[in-house]
Amino acid sequence: MLTIVPRQIDNSDPGTYFHQNWGKCTAQAVGTSGVGRRVECWETGGVNVTGTTAAQQTAAPFALPARSLEGVGKRPFGIYIHVPFCATRCGYCDFNTYTAGELGTSASPQSWMEGLKRELDLAAEMTGAPAAETVFVGGGTPSLLGGDGLTEVLAAVRSSFGLAPGAEVTTESNPESTSPAFFDALRVGGFTRISLGMQSAAQHVLKILDRTHTPGRAVAAAREARAAGFSHVNLDLIYGTPGERDIDLDASLDAVLSADVDHVSAYSLIVEDGTAMARKVRRGELPAPDDDVLATRYERIDSRLSEAGLSWYEVSNWAKAETAESGDTRCRHNLGYWDGGDWWGAGPGAHSHVGGVRWWNVKHPARYAEQLAKGELPVGGSEELTADDIHMERVMLTARLRTGLPLSELVASERISADQVVVDGLAVIENDHLVLTDRGRLLADAVIRTVLA
Repeated sequence: MLTIVPRQIDNSDPGTYFHQNWGKCTAQAVGTSGVGRRVECWETGGVNVTGTTAAQQTAAPFALPARSLEGVGKRPFGIYIHVPFCATRCGYCDFNTYTAGELGTSASPQSWMEGLKRELDLAAEMTGAPAAETVFVGGGTPSLLGGDGLTEVLAAVRSSFGLAPGAEVTTESNPESTSPAFFDALRVGGFTRISLGMQSAAQHVLKILDRTHTPGRAVAAAREARAAGFSHVNLDLIYGTPGERDIDLDASLDAVLSADVDHVSAYSLIVEDGTAMARKVRRGELPAPDDDVLATRYERIDSRLSEAGLSWYEVSNWAKAETAESGDTRCRHNLGYWDGGDWWGAGPGAHSHVGGVRWWNVKHPARYAEQLAKGELPVGGSEELTADDIHMERVMLTARLRTGLPLSELVASERISADQVVVDGLAVIENDHLVLTDRGRLLADAVIRTVLA
């Protein structure tokens, strides 16, 4: 069974399946109970659901065709910033990130910042500088830049593009590199939303993941962010880690709910080739994640979060209900990806999409900075989406949303297939949209395959 696997933020290898803030997402063969597995990779933006390899390596200076620039500023427009630095490398991670030891003297946060500012200026010149409705700073570990560094990043976005009124501005942060002073600085600097990588509340699970924060630090950081005035705080969970027990998951959910955040993301662990964890699984030192266990865990997560007033709005994302005071509690930046908006991804390996053209930056920070120092956009490759590509991606992404897949966008044969999905109990029709049932969410890839067959 072909399953589109969810990836938390990854900027590498633009040739497989990808999506943002979404980055690379791979296709894997799994059992029929594959869960929470969906196209989603927050940080980079980018989707290549056709499965083609990187379309074109850019030889000439990169330029967007005039037709792709038509309507820029009328469609949702966001900016993704990729911070490629990490203090240590987690055993499950194959993202486009680098430790200080891996980079040596070839690149630094300073050379990255200088390159980033140049890229944003060039991007604004090329696109006509539409005001950013959303900004998302991902990584890597953005919080390693500190409050002052992240404020400088946002100032660069303001200088080049400007921010639309009420813009959502998010940064990812690792709990161990945050503090009350850090959150105070971000609040003053103009950030509106914090996303914290919690993963688990169980020490032995964090150890298997090679995470360095203590079990209680993520919840403490979430409370510090709220105390600093952030009403929008997300906690990320990873479930299905080898050695994780049911009681460990429940402890993690207890901790999440005690933090009183308004948003939770939960992803099943994917063991990626080339990672330290993959080598341990191959040697038999760790068991591979079990699909049936993942299904049970997903159902438990959904049940606990729903009971606590956090409702799913995308297969792996839950948010509190919107109120007049809170505004939209969903991640608007990610919704822009899922709803066919435009975004510019700045930073090493980041992916962008404007008007049906997708491109990706060179991956290494040193090469990234070198090209920008020459006044060139650091584009490593690009592709122009066909009408079929756009339709396929639209089906894949909107089918995973609580608002559902618009039936009006399906051709006659796909509408017949959608009716069969309803008969099979995997979806229902609500307001002329195909909406996944609880069981359908567990088999979202199968639903999409059926509709597109």
